[in-house]
Amino acid sequence: MTQLNNHNVGSLSAAVETPIYDRQAVTPGIVHIGVGGFHRAHQAMYVDALMNQGEALDWGIVGVGVMPDDKRMQQALAAQDYLYTLVVKHPDGEYQPRVIGSMVNYLFAPEDPEAVIETMADPAIKIVSLTVTEGGYNFHPVSGEFNLDAPQVRDDLAHPERPSTSFGLVVEALVRRRARGIAPFTVMSCDNIQGNGDVAKRMFSAYARARSAELGDWLAAEVAFPNAMVDRITPVTAPTDIEELSQRFGVEDAWPVVCEPFTQWVLEDHFPLGRPAFEKVGVQVVEDVEPYELMKLRLLNASHQALTYFGYLAGYRYAHEVCQDPLFVEFLLGYMREEGTPTLAPVPGVDLETYRLTLIERFANPQIRDTLARLCAESSDRIPKWLVPVIRQQLAQGGEIERSAAVVASWARYAEGVDEQGQSIEIVDRLREPLMAIAANNRTHPAAFVENRELFGDLADQPRFLNAYLEALKSLHERGARATLEALVASKGTL
Repeated sequence: MTQLNNHNVGSLSAAVETPIYDRQAVTPGIVHIGVGGFHRAHQAMYVDALMNQGEALDWGIVGVGVMPDDKRMQQALAAQDYLYTLVVKHPDGEYQPRVIGSMVNYLFAPEDPEAVIETMADPAIKIVSLTVTEGGYNFHPVSGEFNLDAPQVRDDLAHPERPSTSFGLVVEALVRRRARGIAPFTVMSCDNIQGNGDVAKRMFSAYARARSAELGDWLAAEVAFPNAMVDRITPVTAPTDIEELSQRFGVEDAWPVVCEPFTQWVLEDHFPLGRPAFEKVGVQVVEDVEPYELMKLRLLNASHQALTYFGYLAGYRYAHEVCQDPLFVEFLLGYMREEGTPTLAPVPGVDLETYRLTLIERFANPQIRDTLARLCAESSDRIPKWLVPVIRQQLAQGGEIERSAAVVASWARYAEGVDEQGQSIEIVDRLREPLMAIAANNRTHPAAFVENRELFGDLADQPRFLNAYLEALKSLHERGARATLEALVASKGTL
């Protein structure tokens, strides 16, 4: 057994790929806020790949944790000199372990916000990137406006010199750079939000404007926020992943990452202070990200929502189980072909039918073991952004919406907190209490869930959607998830 750290990395098994560059020569150029599994399987992996080519050694990553739970990861990675193992799991059972060395430090903001601010204020830092989840942007799901009433935001505005939010930390660092005559860094969002760079710009500008109108205007005019589409299925690291890495390859790693083979990053080229040569390691650097991000959000992300509630209610617990079931595959392909795809513009260089079939193959990878519980989490941040726009566009152009309406109904049924066997469901959502309170009335007031204008706007006023939703919810209550899908698939015919 070999403990992962700088001293031991050279003595790992030959089956484990390790950095071939001198980590002592790596200097920080990127600060990343929100160091989860996805960042470590994606952006940090791409930077590491460049470093293995002898490039980007001045683009080392300093991680930043802002949430209380981030302390555990900070401690785990610090003990390993910020090294960790990325394990790519292939459908045939092959495992490809690779040690990633692009992270050079990890700061825990709640303990020392000043260190985080000063690190970002350093002229060497040219990019501040984000994976803070959909909910981390603090905007209203329908209006899209920044929430100035959030308690932490109010505290940051009252004491901008010791902030706790990503907004407060980033804006204070920009204020200091400006005062010192240092050009602003680029803020690069890597979250699953349509127009993620545009959203980040609006939210950070709104926060800055709340500090002063002049500061908000300066930030909006001077700070670059490129859009990006990112994709790689990265389940939460399980204890079994740590044990498997130890048993198979002799690596003692407190927090490895597991992921699928597929990876994609489409990035708008808008970096005034420069960027790593990402195109050399497979990143698609383009002028317009929107066609790619809509493809991903409305096909991959929305399909995850389409399979997860129905799958959970039908008794499955993993995504691969659902996507090895022909009934669910037919339903998912029907959604993608007849409802999601008609809302998309042509995507340069992508055959959409091949992409759809590849998604089913990826979801069905038995090695990934992506839990439905993970996919069901934070639905109030996901359904309004990924699926509701599909419904609205299809309604406007007279397209099919029955499958999408059924997915919303399956979420409403899941939010009741009890499965079809009478077992309780642990609902994980920032709006858990109000959602469950509404869902408790699904049988007596079946339209109540979609009458929540905070999440659905005026969808409940659209008769075609409401009728499809009510029919699906009634079927879920009376016949269950599987029978509901069988009837829906039968009504649409064979694809």
